[in-house]
Amino acid sequence: MMSITRRPAKPLRLFSLLAALALPVAALAQDFSLPSGAVRSYDAVRDPGVYRLPTGPWTKDAGLPTEQFEGRISVEAWRLSGTSQTPFQLAKPLRDTLEDAGYEILLDCRAFACGGFDFRFATLVLPAPEMFVDLTDYHFVAARKDGGAVSILTSRDDVKSYLQIIRAGAAPKGQTKPDAAPLPTVAPTDLGDVAKGLELTGHAVLNDVVFPSGSTQLGDGAIGSLDAIADYLLRTPDRTVMFVGHTDATGSLDANKAVSLKRAQAAVDYLRRKGVPAAQISAQGAGYLAPIASNLTEEGRRANRRVEAVLLPAR
Repeated sequence: MMSITRRPAKPLRLFSLLAALALPVAALAQDFSLPSGAVRSYDAVRDPGVYRLPTGPWTKDAGLPTEQFEGRISVEAWRLSGTSQTPFQLAKPLRDTLEDAGYEILLDCRAFACGGFDFRFATLVLPAPEMFVDLTDYHFVAARKDGGAVSILTSRDDVKSYLQIIRAGAAPKGQTKPDAAPLPTVAPTDLGDVAKGLELTGHAVLNDVVFPSGSTQLGDGAIGSLDAIADYLLRTPDRTVMFVGHTDATGSLDANKAVSLKRAQAAVDYLRRKGVPAAQISAQGAGYLAPIASNLTEEGRRANRRVEAVLLPAR
């Protein structure tokens, strides 16, 4: 059964995605070839399930138009490192694959044309770290065929590209494989991806530095982005990095500044244990003054609880 609805933008529950983590993995319903080096970060199925496919951009008056598909719902997320491709360039070959397979393209838009912030938070998107969406730089494609639907969402941060594919309804099974020719890459250097991002843009969001609400403690085990920054600083003693902690908007500003400083200091302490000199690293706390997502949703609050690395001028 399919029905077309128009709804005002509001945070969507991810059809109990946390529960879906335990569901069996399944292939997507349309064969796709991704660039070599793509790494799958999420793969889950709900059957039966419901997916509301965006069919047009979000508007203030009408909200987000959607078409409802019921049946088997599969969600995949992928990451690619070291590519200079834009979100559109990453989405285009997948869109072309859908067109070649006879799908009707209902929506093909870039961030602001889609509806920007409101569109992103009115549709189904996996939370970080599986999926990262730059609210100013993402691309979305929606397509349907014979009672089935596919949506493609691409974005990137300073060092990685992110891809989410949702398949819904009555469509034949297929596969997503990282076996296509590699995308053009950023000029190779001996720096890691995080260090490249720092050198190119001056800052990096550390998506694997994660804190529960109110917590200032890092989890157990290695943290890839911090290990990469430690290695970078040990090899470039003239560089300095400031870690800036951020929080969601729960509680007072003063309390959040204190919490965010402790989160940044946790990153500093991690690097100190790796042997990075104290003179190369520092910490500051911004509290909730620089959100990257809405604090009205749990997903947005989770994204705002973060640490960023800022490259400072050479000493």
